[in-house]
Amino acid sequence: MSAGRRVQTWEISESEDSDAETKLDLNRDESGQKATISTEEDQSSDHTCKTLPSSSPTIPDQAFTLSPPRPDRRCTPNPAKKRRTKEEIEADRHAVRERKEARERQRATRAQEKEESRQEQQRRREDAENVKRLRPENCLKSLTVCVDPALLQQDGSDILLDTLAAFEWRYTIENQQVPHSITWIRDLPQAEAGSVEEEQVALVLGLNDFVDMVISVKKMLDSEGEQTAMGSFLSPILERLNRDAKKVVTLLVTDSQPDYRTDACGVHLLDEMLQSKSGMENLDIKEVLVYLQLCKNITLVFLDGWQEVTNHVCAVTKALSKRPFKLLTERAELPFCVDGSWASGVRVERDGSGLIQVWSRQIQQLNRVSPAVASAVTAAYPSPQLLLQAYQSLESEEDRKGLLAGLLIKNGGKERRVGPEISARVYRCFTAHNPQLVLD
Repeated sequence: MSAGRRVQTWEISESEDSDAETKLDLNRDESGQKATISTEEDQSSDHTCKTLPSSSPTIPDQAFTLSPPRPDRRCTPNPAKKRRTKEEIEADRHAVRERKEARERQRATRAQEKEESRQEQQRRREDAENVKRLRPENCLKSLTVCVDPALLQQDGSDILLDTLAAFEWRYTIENQQVPHSITWIRDLPQAEAGSVEEEQVALVLGLNDFVDMVISVKKMLDSEGEQTAMGSFLSPILERLNRDAKKVVTLLVTDSQPDYRTDACGVHLLDEMLQSKSGMENLDIKEVLVYLQLCKNITLVFLDGWQEVTNHVCAVTKALSKRPFKLLTERAELPFCVDGSWASGVRVERDGSGLIQVWSRQIQQLNRVSPAVASAVTAAYPSPQLLLQAYQSLESEEDRKGLLAGLLIKNGGKERRVGPEISARVYRCFTAHNPQLVLD
């Protein structure tokens, strides 16, 4: 076994070891020489590149000539592509300008629509606020009742102030241009600072003061309109009316006696009392009252006491609070045009469809003629000409008036007849020649 192992074992002699070492050293020397040569060549090339600008007699110029770059296929012009003309360039520029202008117009249109929408919303918001402000419950808060201090000296005048305070209405006590008068002031909206005086003026007078005024007016009428030496109440009123003719003055005549107008038997004593206190005839008193109402727009109201005066002032205050909203609604649409299908017209086509509805509407214009009655008449006589021919075929007047009386009317499962009254009115409507004739 040992002999066999020795045969298979590779044995190297010392001479072979020395040869291998020699080969390794030679290889190392060759690689070192190659590295040295490459390093020297690199250094020489660097030195050569650095000395290119200098003129060296040993190195020719052709060695340093730079070769042109290779042409890039992507940058090479396509021979099939034609060069654009000036007209084409100008057309492209014009198209670009048109597109730009179109975009500008669209942008301006959108901005304008947006602004109009904003203004419309603002207008609607202002209208809603205006309507809300003009409602009676809100408008009542802007009214102020102005009472003359002279009225507070009369007995029972505290009823007026207590009532105004109970309703939480604003009132002031200040001197008025017309003594013993009550006026109203309305505050303007915030956009319009200030206040405006209403046209209504209530003048509270006692019976004796009113008689003095009647005597003064009668003297003025007898003197052909000379306003001299007039009473203490008439002169301020006429001066106020001369400055502002739109003022509406109401004379509230009161007296401490609650039954000065009628006695226990119900006999009217007002004229007798005026005649006895003024010493004038009944015709003269009526002349004065007509002059005050027609020429000076002064209304006369007789009241029992301060309770009725308070009721009158409250009624006028509520009416003034409702007036702005009423004027606003009346301006928006005509008050006598009521919405509904009956108020609209009937469309008549070229083939004649719709004429039967027009004929029915024409009959319904008569008083107390319902749609059911009109339908019964139009069903029997589909046109006015047929009805007129039926009237002409009858001989007597009574037969013509009762022509439609026997027509049946079906309404809600019940049947009835037109009747002689409606039949006679329809006959007079279509046969009478007098425009002043009253059908009913």
